Amino acid sequence: MALSADNGNDKNYRKAACGSLVCHVKPLGETMKVFLSYSHADSQLATQISHGLQQSGLQVWTPDLNLLPGDNWAAELGRALEESNAMVVLLTPRTPDSHVKRDIEYALGAKNYSNRLIPVAVGDPTRIRADLIPWIVRRTRIDLDEHERIETQVQPIVDAIRGHAPDRAL
Repeated sequence: MALSADNGNDKNYRKAACGSLVCHVKPLGETMKVFLSYSHADSQLATQISHGLQQSGLQVWTPDLNLLPGDNWAAELGRALEESNAMVVLLTPRTPDSHVKRDIEYALGAKNYSNRLIPVAVGDPTRIRADLIPWIVRRTRIDLDEHERIETQVQPIVDAIRGHAPDRAL
């Protein structure tokens, strides 16, 4: 998303400080699009997180909900990655070395995911493979308790996506 200087007269954009300028960040009323990356083994958990994010007003793209038999899966995945504004990566002890790591690497290099790559660990974080999470995003990981209803724990994810994440210690 391109940023442009503003003289303060355009009411169609939410504004953010950008040095000495005010920059357009995202059109008002535009739904934030979230790409949810997860292992097939975690589909049920991903559905719960997706539901919670949708209840918070976010548009969520998941392969289970958005890919149909006969679709060109590679083209649809590519389109979803390009059109999304944030990526939530679901990590559990069951997450294999799979497309999840490739999704993280893609998001790290894509401008549309700048500061909006959110790793979410569910379960014992010490049992999640450390090599799945690049060092640069480890400190932004959000931990969810697998023993509580997942839908009730999504607010920190929503806050991180919307750029209101609390400061975290290094």
